[in-house]
Amino acid sequence: MSQERLYLVAYDISEPKRWRRVFKLMNGYGEWLQLSLFQCRLDAARHAELIAMLDELIHHQDDHLLCIDLGQADKVEPKFISLGKRFAVVEKGPIIV
Repeated sequence: MSQERLYLVAYDISEPKRWRRVFKLMNGYGEWLQLSLFQCRLDAARHAELIAMLDELIHHQDDHLLCIDLGQADKVEPKFISLGKRFAVVEKGPIIV
């Protein structure tokens, strides 16, 4: 059984250069949904690693970041309304090194 959990990460970064750095970091950890919103399927170690790196990137007085735990990734059944583009929960896929 997978120990991965599904997270939504949303952020409001006040400075464009720092926003781009956060966006690039997030691209390595999750699937981009909207401008400053990602869904991430992470085990405990990758989650801790991501939070530590984000903590170093943001300015705590100027920026805001939310990481919402939706539960065990294989059992999540999100209830939402999605208008426009199709939304699907990120699936576990192969890791290419």
